[in-house]
Amino acid sequence: MIPPSSRMDIARITFAVIAICALLAGCFFVLVPFLLPLIWATTIVVATWPLMDALQRRLRGSRALAVTVLTLVLLMLLVVPLTLAVTTIVDHVDELTGISAKVAYYVAQPPPGWLNSLPASERLVAAWSQVAALTPAQLEAKISPHATRVVGWMVDEAGSLTMLIVQFLLTVGLCAVLYMTGETAASGVRRFAHRLAGEHGDNSVVIAAQAVRAVALGVLVTAVVQSVLAGIGLMIAGVPFASLLAAVALMLCIAQIGVFPVLIPAVIWVFWSGETGMGVFLVVWSLIVGMLDNFLRPWLIRRGADLPLLLILAGVIGGLLGFGIIGLFVGPVLLAVSYRLVEAWIKLGEVEEAAG
Repeated sequence: MIPPSSRMDIARITFAVIAICALLAGCFFVLVPFLLPLIWATTIVVATWPLMDALQRRLRGSRALAVTVLTLVLLMLLVVPLTLAVTTIVDHVDELTGISAKVAYYVAQPPPGWLNSLPASERLVAAWSQVAALTPAQLEAKISPHATRVVGWMVDEAGSLTMLIVQFLLTVGLCAVLYMTGETAASGVRRFAHRLAGEHGDNSVVIAAQAVRAVALGVLVTAVVQSVLAGIGLMIAGVPFASLLAAVALMLCIAQIGVFPVLIPAVIWVFWSGETGMGVFLVVWSLIVGMLDNFLRPWLIRRGADLPLLLILAGVIGGLLGFGIIGLFVGPVLLAVSYRLVEAWIKLGEVEEAAG
């Protein structure tokens, strides 16, 4: 029979656990609007902390001035491009709607000669000829509903982008706070992890920081290399506005979309211009540049974090599919910490067996 004091202890522990769970749930619901910006801000600060340290040293040890500079840079990189995109979409809605008439004009022309060199060229030529046989009015009538839906979608997305700008402003503000109190925040996290799992918990926090920096290095360097190579290929092929297209490719690579949305239309334009040789060169170049991230990014990430390549690759791809863009950092961190904890647990068991 259980003594009364034990039954009272069980009740007290049960109610204490319920109270703690209720407290944690309440805190979670309060922090939900800030959760994603906080994750992004933590990722950015951890990845750029060495840069902040170097900037602070150059500014004679002024933390406030270094934080101000980095905050302004983040505003320029995150908020200004999105604001310009929203303004451009809203200001050019009428022009976007009129695109259907231009498409109708070009499609109504006879099939170009380069179309015969593509796979399934007979079907493509037949389909193009069938469309070209329509009158411009008939063709525009077929295209206009689709163009209107596309424009409507873009206007809706502009509203979503406005909300995204607010999220980015919140992220930048949290970045500034974390830059100012970085050492205190890092010490608190490490102490908490040490309280949970001792030395292994502390090591896990360090490994997580290394993984975040390694992924940031891999993503940014790969994006720069791909965009520069894409710009070189576009300039060699004689594509107009090559530098502007390279800048667009850089943003798409950082967003993990890749360079193909820029290079594929450029390839079509080169073939349309009758430059078959340059078109073939640009196709081959596009394939090389587009597939480069499959090798360069995992290699760079592995150099920054001494982890198995397969683990890093699974973390990047699985994180991207499971959590979106933020999963690029969350995925490798989760796998890296789990891998190190399992590795430490196995080694501890081996040591205990050897000692016994």
